[in-house]
Amino acid sequence: MSSLLDAAVVEHAVLHVDPAASAAFTAAMREAMPIIAAADGFAGARLLQVSETPGRYVLLVGWVSQSAHTDGFRTSAGYQRWRELLHGFYVTTPPLVEHAVVVAGAEGP
Repeated sequence: MSSLLDAAVVEHAVLHVDPAASAAFTAAMREAMPIIAAADGFAGARLLQVSETPGRYVLLVGWVSQSAHTDGFRTSAGYQRWRELLHGFYVTTPPLVEHAVVVAGAEGP
C-alpha cells in the first residue's frame, strides 16, 4: 500500500479561498477527499492551511505517476464532482497545480 510520502509523484496545489468561506471550503474538501481517494493511482492526500495567510491552502496528493492524475483522475466522472464541490471557492483561478518528484529526503525518529 502506497502513502503520500512514498508516492512516486506528489501533486501540490496552492489554493486561495476567501477567508470568510474557510469553514465551508474545508467541509467541502472533507466531502471531496473520498472521491480522489477512489481514483486509480491515488497514494494519499493532505490539505494544509497556511498559518500566516488566512484563506491560503496547500493540497498535497500522492500519485503512482503523473499520468494517473492528469490522464486518469482529471478525465474521470469523479473529477467532475470534485470540481462541483470545490472550484467555486477559489478566488484565484486556475489554482497553481504542479507535480514533483522526490530528489532527497529524511525520516524522523
